[in-house]
Amino acid sequence: MTVKSRKFPLPLSSLENKSSNRINKVVNSVKSVETPQTATQNAKLHGARRSSAGVKQNSQEPILRHATPTRVRSESLHHNKAMALPMAYEAPRRALVARLVKQGIKDQLVLGALGSVPRHQFIDAGLAGQAYVDASLPIGYEQTISQPYIVARMIEIMRNGRKLKNVLEIGTGCGYQAAVLAHLCENVYSIERIKPLQELAKKNLRSLRIANLRLHYGDGMLGLPQVAPFDGIILAAAGMQIPEALLQQLAIGGRLIAPVGDKQQVLQLIERTGIADWTKTVLEECYFVPLCSGII
Repeated sequence: MTVKSRKFPLPLSSLENKSSNRINKVVNSVKSVETPQTATQNAKLHGARRSSAGVKQNSQEPILRHATPTRVRSESLHHNKAMALPMAYEAPRRALVARLVKQGIKDQLVLGALGSVPRHQFIDAGLAGQAYVDASLPIGYEQTISQPYIVARMIEIMRNGRKLKNVLEIGTGCGYQAAVLAHLCENVYSIERIKPLQELAKKNLRSLRIANLRLHYGDGMLGLPQVAPFDGIILAAAGMQIPEALLQQLAIGGRLIAPVGDKQQVLQLIERTGIADWTKTVLEECYFVPLCSGII
C-alpha cells in the first residue's frame, strides 16, 4: 500500500522460462553458500505485484554484448570501457543473468550492468568460485557483498526507467554495488563508515577505472549534503527508521530504497513528491546487516 506522511523520521511501526541445458549444467555445478541475503523464493511473489512499485516492464531479452570472447561492453551513460572477464567466469556470469531474468528482473540496463561488472574481483580469491552464485558472501568486518538479485531488485526500483544524474549509496562495502550503479548513473557517490572496507573498495575498483564514481569515508546516516540533492539514494544496511538527513537530501521526484527493521526487515521505497511531502511503499521481506552511525 502507499500512504503519505509529513512526519519524519519514519518509525518501523508506521509500515503497514527454463534456461538452456548448457546454462543449467553451469548453475548445477556451482556449490551454493549458506549466506543468502534475502529469500529468493520470494521472487515469484514479487513479479505479481511489481507494477505497484512503479517498475516499468520490458519483455526484451537481457543486454549481453559479444564484441570479443572475453569482453562485455559497459552500458554506462558516460564511460563504455570494456571490462575484461576471464573465460572461466563467462558461463557462470551468463547463468546468473539468466537466473535474474527468471526471478523477475526486467530492466535491461540493470541486467546489462550486472552482466558487465566482474563480481569475482570484489571478493576474496578463496571464494571466487562462488562469485556468480546468487547469494551474499562475507567480505570481512561482519559485512557482506550483497546478493545479486537484491542488488538488481533495489536498483531497478530506484531507477524506475529514469536517467539518473546523481545517486548516493550508503554502505560501499567492497565496492560491487557502486560499480553496478556507475553503469547506470551520471554520478555515483558512495559512503563507507569502516575505513578498511573503504580502502578495500578503492583497491577493488582501481583496475576498472570508473571515472564517475566517488568514494567517501564517513557516517552514511548523515549523507552528503554538500552534493545533494540526489535523484536516487540506496541503502545497503537496515535501520529501524530512515535517517531524516537522507530524506531531506532526496530531490523532489527522487526515489530512496532501503531495508528497514531489526530481525524482521522489509524493503521500503520512499518517493519525494514535494518540499515537505514523501510517500512510502512497503515492498518485500529482506535481510541486511545493521545500519550504524559514526565511523570506525
